[in-house]
Amino acid sequence: MIALLRGEVAVRRADHVVVLCANVGYRLAVSGETLRHVPAVGEEVTLHSHLIVRDDALALYGFHSEQERDLFLMLLSVQAVGPKVALAVLSAGSPRELIGALAAGDSARFQAVPGIGKRTAERIIVELREKVGVQEDAGGRTPIVARRGEPAHPRALAREGLLELGYGPEEADELLCGAEGDSAEDLLGQALRLARAGS
Repeated sequence: MIALLRGEVAVRRADHVVVLCANVGYRLAVSGETLRHVPAVGEEVTLHSHLIVRDDALALYGFHSEQERDLFLMLLSVQAVGPKVALAVLSAGSPRELIGALAAGDSARFQAVPGIGKRTAERIIVELREKVGVQEDAGGRTPIVARRGEPAHPRALAREGLLELGYGPEEADELLCGAEGDSAEDLLGQALRLARAGS
C-alpha cells in the first residue's frame, strides 16, 4: 500500500497532480480541498494517499491530511458512493466543515454535490454520523473523528475532538488534565465545561 508520497510537483491540474519521487511520477486524483494546499509546479509536496486496485487499473488518490483520507474511506463505505463522488464531496469543504455538516444533519450540503441525490445524501449522514462519532454535549453537537481501523484511546479521541474545535495542542492537553471519565464523550464534555468556566 502506498500510504504517503513526498516529492516535487511535476503536474498540477484541476482534478489531479503528478508527484515526482525518485525519478518516478505518481499521478494522484485529488479533491479541490487538497488542491488548494498543493504548491506550484517545481515545489515539494507531501500527500497522504490511498491506492485502489481494480482489474483494469491502479488508481491512486492523494489527500492533504490523514483526516481527509479517513473521510474518503468512510465515504467509500456508503452504498452508491464511489471514488469520484467521494472526491466531489471532499471538494465541497474542509474535513472540519464536512464533519460539522454531518453533525448538523445538513442534507442540503451533500445534495449540492454533483452526483448526489436526496436519498444518497441522507444515507451519508446516517451512516457517517455514527462513524465519525458525532455526540451530543451541553453545548450542542461535537464532532469527534475516530480514525478508520485504528483503536483509539478515549483520551486521544477527546484530544482530537478539541483540536478539531480549534483548540491548540497545549491548550487541549491542559483542559484534558483536569477532565475525568471513561469515555471520549465524558472527557470531551468535561474539558469543554472547563474551557467555558475559564473563559
